[in-house]
Amino acid sequence: MKMIQHQYIERDSGRVCTERLWGDSAIGFLYSHARERMPTLFRVLTSARMSSLLGLLQYDLSPFGEVSRVRDFLQECGVDLSECVERPEQLDTPRKIFERKIRYGDCRPLPEDPRTVVSPADSRMICGSLSQTSSLFLKEKFFHYEELLGPDKEQWLAAFRDGDFAIFRLTADKYHYNHTPVAGRVADIYEIDGDYHSCNPGAVVSLVTPFSKNKRVVTIIDTDVPGGSRAGLVAMIEVAALLIGEIVQCYSGDRYESPCPVIRGMFLKKGLPKSQYRPGSSTDVLIFQAGRIRFEKDLIQNMYVQGVESRFSEGFGRPLVETDVKVRSRIATAQNNH
Repeated sequence: MKMIQHQYIERDSGRVCTERLWGDSAIGFLYSHARERMPTLFRVLTSARMSSLLGLLQYDLSPFGEVSRVRDFLQECGVDLSECVERPEQLDTPRKIFERKIRYGDCRPLPEDPRTVVSPADSRMICGSLSQTSSLFLKEKFFHYEELLGPDKEQWLAAFRDGDFAIFRLTADKYHYNHTPVAGRVADIYEIDGDYHSCNPGAVVSLVTPFSKNKRVVTIIDTDVPGGSRAGLVAMIEVAALLIGEIVQCYSGDRYESPCPVIRGMFLKKGLPKSQYRPGSSTDVLIFQAGRIRFEKDLIQNMYVQGVESRFSEGFGRPLVETDVKVRSRIATAQNNH
């Protein structure tokens, strides 16, 4: 795997930023040399048991004196500790820093338009289409459609065929709660077992369709109900990755108070905490029914900006640049065609 730098566009400022890819050399070795020449070792390193062990070593057994170095890392990446619910001195372990809560009502304001679809996470985003007639059509690389939703889920496979999708890549420094992107009723929720592949951009383009091979939780939200966002059915797929121990469903209607599991029939308000990754880097995928949403123009335009060095562009052989987005920020608008 050719190792080039990876850049993205910061949405608020329009700046081109270079991502610091932590553990990049090790990931490069794993997904080029080990995957091809030591397949047994590769399977072990991307297994659930090894991912949990690596997460334990990284976030629970790190020497106490290294906490200040972790805070320096977060500050270097632009993390504002003043946004956190806990005081900075309370974030005294790597795990606490990773699992931090934020004052999202103040620092991540929710758009007032009820038709707005919002980002589920602080993340780096790209969007695409499953339809070959769409200008946003992307051939399979990030995921295999039937495999992602589950080959036995005929109802949902039919509902989302030729629809649009968005991918949200959470890096290790990000706030790792997922928020509801729309308002609606849970039509289905299920877990699919799988591996724990890295979401490093180089690893993603090296290993074809990794997001549909990893462990994931699929939530189908019906937004065409009273109080819903009127965006049709929306599939929210939370994808585990390297170092992720678990995906915890913890929906809360009031800040982070009284979290509860997400179950069928539950009505979810938009922009509220739904789940949490513990811990590591990870990915969210949203899939929309054909013609039911329109992505924001800046997110589409950013993907095709020339002169930005992106590993996704190299992997797809065409410009494909991520935009850094904030949780609860507008990414699309529901279309009134239903």
